[in-house]
Amino acid sequence: MLQQPDELRTPPAVRNGQVTVVTCAACGCRLQPSAVEDGIWRHFGALGGRDARSHRTGCVEFPHDAFGRALIPA
Repeated sequence: MLQQPDELRTPPAVRNGQVTVVTCAACGCRLQPSAVEDGIWRHFGALGGRDARSHRTGCVEFPHDAFGRALIPA
């Protein structure tokens, strides 16, 4: 089985003592950590208001927390 090098792997989050990936609470898409901001997660391939599956979701352009909740600016 092929494995990705450590620098290419998406770091998991820990929830309730369990190691897990971060998914969007609104649409269920897997999120990736932001390359610029620590503790911020974003939709993979968020271009033109669409996620990686080319679905339009209201939260695709917003940053998310480690629980997958969109951080909507006030």
